[in-house]
Amino acid sequence: MNDLRELYEEVILDHNRNPRNYPRKPDDATNSAHGFNPLCGDEFFVHLTVVGGVIKDAGFEGAGCAISTASASLMTEALIGKPLAEVEALFQQVHALLTDEAQVGNPEEFLGKLTVLTGVKEYPMRVKCATLAWHTMRAALHEKSSTVTTE
Repeated sequence: MNDLRELYEEVILDHNRNPRNYPRKPDDATNSAHGFNPLCGDEFFVHLTVVGGVIKDAGFEGAGCAISTASASLMTEALIGKPLAEVEALFQQVHALLTDEAQVGNPEEFLGKLTVLTGVKEYPMRVKCATLAWHTMRAALHEKSSTVTTE
């Protein structure tokens, strides 16, 4: 468990200091959504380019804590090139990982590098930070215009 914790801290710090696909809105973005965590002030805009049922590009803008920024960065990396059905399954797996819901199959096989987010569970107040970008991405896919909140 200590190795997983060290990996969690290393990945979170790396993706916070050097977030991927940030600050970026793809020129050809087809879907966008706004997310806000009123408890801590994390706020992101997630932008996706969906073509033929596949996420071709993803980016995000805004500001948040280390966990929310790292989670958004990891998310955008994981989404690019994925068909929408796989993206929905990925959302469900990440959400289950962070909230202790029942998971189907082996999360390490399905989630890959995203498995490090399991370290967030050690800090229950931070789960909403880690899930904000994911809920915002899902709202973008469903073309929801209202701001996504974690409350």
